[in-house]
Amino acid sequence: MKLTSYGAAEEVTGSCHLLEVGNKKILLDCGLIQGRNKDVQRNRDPFPFDPAGLDCIVLSHAHIDHCGRLPVLVRNGFNGPIYTHAASADLCEILLKDSAYLNERDTEYQNKRRARKGKTMLEPIYKLEDVEQTIRLFKAVNFNAPTKIFDECEITLNDAGHILGSAMVTLKLVEQGENRTVVFSGDLGHRGAPILRDFTMLEEADLVLVESTYGNRLHRDWSETFDEVSDVVKEVTKSKGNVLIPAFAVGRSQMILYMFARYFEEWGLANWQVFLDSPMAIEATKIYMKHVHLYDETAAAFWREHGATLSMPNLSFSRSAKDSQKINKMKSGAVVVAGSGMCTGGRIKHHLKHNLWREECHVVISGYQSYGTLGRKLVEGEDSVKLWGERIKVKAQIHTVGGLSAHADQKGIMDWYGNFKGRPPALMVHGEVDSMNVLAEKVKSELGGSAHVAKAGKSTDLLKLEKLKR
Repeated sequence: MKLTSYGAAEEVTGSCHLLEVGNKKILLDCGLIQGRNKDVQRNRDPFPFDPAGLDCIVLSHAHIDHCGRLPVLVRNGFNGPIYTHAASADLCEILLKDSAYLNERDTEYQNKRRARKGKTMLEPIYKLEDVEQTIRLFKAVNFNAPTKIFDECEITLNDAGHILGSAMVTLKLVEQGENRTVVFSGDLGHRGAPILRDFTMLEEADLVLVESTYGNRLHRDWSETFDEVSDVVKEVTKSKGNVLIPAFAVGRSQMILYMFARYFEEWGLANWQVFLDSPMAIEATKIYMKHVHLYDETAAAFWREHGATLSMPNLSFSRSAKDSQKINKMKSGAVVVAGSGMCTGGRIKHHLKHNLWREECHVVISGYQSYGTLGRKLVEGEDSVKLWGERIKVKAQIHTVGGLSAHADQKGIMDWYGNFKGRPPALMVHGEVDSMNVLAEKVKSELGGSAHVAKAGKSTDLLKLEKLKR
């Protein structure tokens, strides 16, 4: 009985953890590696395990750094069930289809360059048909419903409050009369965030995998965050340029539209044209409307009353490329919410190319930016960035609103882990090394727990957990 982390170990993306119990192999997540080009290229590396030998996958949620390599597994022989919440299955369908399209387009671009250099051509890491086969493997599991998937394993999904359908996973394992309970946090949500309920507090575990994206930072109080967002929006709406908001298609885009609708008059948005410029975010919004039962009471009542357009008369959904291109002709008066959230792809890059060099324009960064991404470079104040080989001067004003993060901060993570009885050993995953180390030391010094940073490829013997307590 052992656990091995093969992704999101000493890094944020590429979540992938293998549980072996008896003769069963259970994979927790299988996400794309994101960030620098050399990191992205690792998605082409062979898996350190046989995909065809996996018995099942348990998926925490639909963000691409958690689900993005599922079709690669299928392409390489996996054909078992993928257990996840129904909302996650719905979101995965649009996210993975988009990812397949981007993979094929990126590979085509790379092959043009490789051909000129006489190099061998590349295949996309997966195609649309692989995604369609993957979607057929999803098995919906409700929150708070213990589900026996094998004699050796029972799983329970609880609301993680991160995005729609996001779950923490409790796995009750048995092998040769020995019982162990492993809890995988998935991505914990930011308590008090608009729309979703707060994450579930658990008590029982023998080992806990703890996400640590913000393990070394604290978010502002939500009241301060709303004030900050209000100040930024009021400031930028007094200017004569355009406002760009890079946003993840799932979760962040819906949160931003929800806030815009609730504070429409107060924030002076009536004089602007608001664009949701992301076909995927538009489809995700439809799925959010399908699962209103997962909202907190305030958001559920608001969305039922106002519907998908969120009562903003000046909100436009830009579905086609032509719709998006029209926005770039606007010199002023556009508030553009577009993907990708870290500015690594999608339509936001085109808008940045047309607006970054203009002093009257604004860019509002509303979430975590991984090391090496274009978004991270803007946050760190680089005076120029490269887009499609062209160096663009950064003269637009860059605003960073960290409090809108969908991830729990250090206090949230500490409160969640601190609720476990007996302080079970904790393995830090899904974070940059500094964040993991800070959180691990905090767990030890303030909670008296045993905390370690997960190492890629290193296994933990679940029958000898006392070693982790030393």
